[in-house]
Amino acid sequence: MLFNSLSFLLFFPLTTAIYFLLPHRLRWFHLLVCSCIFYAAFIPAYLLILAAVILIDYVAGLLIVRSSGRARRIFLIVSLIANIGLLGVFKYFNFANANLHALADFLHFHYPVRYLGMLLPIGLSFHTFQSMAYTIEVYRGRQPAERNLGIYSLYVMFYPQLVAGPIERPQHLLHQFREYHPFNADRIFDGLKLMLWGFFKKVVIADRLSAIVDAVYAHPNQIGGAYLILATWFFAIQIYCDFSGYTDIAIGAARVLGFRLMNNFDRPYISQSVGEFWRRWHISLSTWFRDYLYIPLGGSRVTLPRWCFNVMIVFLISGMWHGASWTFAVWGALHGIYLISSRLSERLRRRVAAMLWLDRVPAIQNVFRTVVTFNLVAFAWIFFRAPTLASAWLVLKGIFAPDFWAVPALKVGAMGMSAFTASSLNISLELVLLLQVAEYFRARSASRLATRVQAHHQPVTPLHPVWLRWGISYALVLLTLWIGALGARTFIYFQF
Repeated sequence: MLFNSLSFLLFFPLTTAIYFLLPHRLRWFHLLVCSCIFYAAFIPAYLLILAAVILIDYVAGLLIVRSSGRARRIFLIVSLIANIGLLGVFKYFNFANANLHALADFLHFHYPVRYLGMLLPIGLSFHTFQSMAYTIEVYRGRQPAERNLGIYSLYVMFYPQLVAGPIERPQHLLHQFREYHPFNADRIFDGLKLMLWGFFKKVVIADRLSAIVDAVYAHPNQIGGAYLILATWFFAIQIYCDFSGYTDIAIGAARVLGFRLMNNFDRPYISQSVGEFWRRWHISLSTWFRDYLYIPLGGSRVTLPRWCFNVMIVFLISGMWHGASWTFAVWGALHGIYLISSRLSERLRRRVAAMLWLDRVPAIQNVFRTVVTFNLVAFAWIFFRAPTLASAWLVLKGIFAPDFWAVPALKVGAMGMSAFTASSLNISLELVLLLQVAEYFRARSASRLATRVQAHHQPVTPLHPVWLRWGISYALVLLTLWIGALGARTFIYFQF
């Protein structure tokens, strides 16, 4: 079930109303049933795969707690192999098989293994990572094993974050299913506002930008470099609004029910380095890789060559986590190269900044760093967006082609680029500007409110008057209905 669908607009208020009408002891069961219905709306049969993931790690958690010594490690390894094995079969088998077929053809060998005719279960990468976080934390002694199978099932299947995260840790989420969450009008209104902002980012900004991005990337060899660059910048904003929009809806829906989910984005495009970008982008995944892969590999407390190896391993695996394609591997490798290059060139960059007197004007230096970081990230997005390496190469060639401003007017209709018009470009640019202004003021208000709460050690009244808060909410609703690309368009990260 898509958040931006009519079925969800019926599902969410009905589920929420029943939740608050039920006694506390039945609420977790209600949420579990509703989560099953939510997931079954995609492909009902894949509930069995989700059930297998849940049972494997539920049993593993109990066995780890009851065991000692080497047996604990064995149960953890079995759990991890089972999770990664499921992910490998459904997500990577056909990819590996295709590459082996290509290699066999090149060597003139007969390779008889057939492809598996099955679709990737929605959100499988998110399910397995959240489940693995549970068994790892139980093994490390930071989380007691959950003995209630239903509560543990809800930890994996909680419908707001079931399909695309945030990837929660058991210490943060599991105990919340046992807490009583009373009906609170202020909290519910805050959750609904966040959901509305998420819908606006997805339906109005991301889906409108996608029309231009899709048209350009479908014909990269027929478009001038200027428009390829613009489409690449637009995709950077599109994927941010699409994914962070989903996250806002998920966090907002959970907040309405009384649950607290972790923040997954923190204005990533104001980052002044690629390292900072990854501290602000998909925070639940980047911290997962940090805690469960990067640090166990040795983290930064190793020699420089080993650190470079650790970084590349983490980002290559992160890239492949996003999709079974060489384009994602290149995308991940680019970010690894960015981080390694940043560390190796740190002294040189400081000297250059001093020579140009940039260190004497911090504001200009910060803007320069932000612009460079954004463009490095956007360049890597080319490989994330392009369906194949060959298509990504066409985009790169087109950017540096002589006909930099070319956009053949006679072929616009034939190429399916009806959205690529002056008015569409103007609206898109205005929406991007609106996004930056809105996020600036949202971050500023959140910071000021947090400061006031810390000073008073208790909840305080909102910063803005009621008429302004309701006025902004009504304006977002009207803009969504007026210029939003209405229709149940899937979220980009659902494919992962």
